[in-house]
Amino acid sequence: MTADHAHRSRTLIVTFLGSVVREMGGWMPIAGTIDLMGELGVDAPSVRTAVFRLKRRDWLSAETRGRARGYRLTERALSVLAQGDEVIWHARRPADLADGWCIVNFSVPESDRSKRYKLRTHLSNLGFGNVGTAMWLAPARMRTAAEEAIANLGLDKHAAVFVGDYVGTQDLTSLLYESWDLAGIDASYRDFVQHYTQLASRLETDEWIEPRQAFTRYLGVIDAWRRLPFRDPGLPREVLAEDWNAPAAVALFERLTHLLQQPALRYAAGAWDGAADAPDRR
Repeated sequence: MTADHAHRSRTLIVTFLGSVVREMGGWMPIAGTIDLMGELGVDAPSVRTAVFRLKRRDWLSAETRGRARGYRLTERALSVLAQGDEVIWHARRPADLADGWCIVNFSVPESDRSKRYKLRTHLSNLGFGNVGTAMWLAPARMRTAAEEAIANLGLDKHAAVFVGDYVGTQDLTSLLYESWDLAGIDASYRDFVQHYTQLASRLETDEWIEPRQAFTRYLGVIDAWRRLPFRDPGLPREVLAEDWNAPAAVALFERLTHLLQQPALRYAAGAWDGAADAPDRR
């Protein structure tokens, strides 16, 4: 299995957990899950490997119902998935420019370089941009999240957090485009629009959506989408280019999920029907 294939298998499984398993009560039959993932091109060994890794991360706990082996989502998984919902389903709402900015500066000793790397990763995942050596910037609303990341790593004595307005003379938009890969983020939104606009138009004119196709398209759309808003720092609209593609991409994503969700879940429900009375198929 290639690294890309393994990565796609993991992301599809996580997408499946968040968008389907939670809707089915937080438990999944492993045999039915393998069948459904097979519709997406993920084979049984890949599913079992992904499940094993998610168990190690305390996302899944084995639970048999009737004669069917399966797994339920743990409290940790439900918490992490809920945190991601605000970003995945509602995108990063543009911040208010008047609220100002949050700046994080840190100087972590070489002896704690692993924590330094983890902090950089955390800040990047939170939407902070790198504006200089150990200097990270985000809208002011990210202050609490930054402070929590710093505290969780035990780096309180090595990091400083500031909140304030930008009063420099350098063009703010230029500064921000240098601190984030905003051009790349915008291109990702544009690619999403170009790739899925025709599908949305076709679905809106179809009187009936074939359930299996609805399921595969639904999971595919969410899996393609969910990485995009996590890259987006949610900067104030005033500092972005006029042709910023995020609003159009968000609107398209909402159209697609509205059209596909119910037929997709009806199809997926077949994997749960009778699972409590069916033995696991290996």
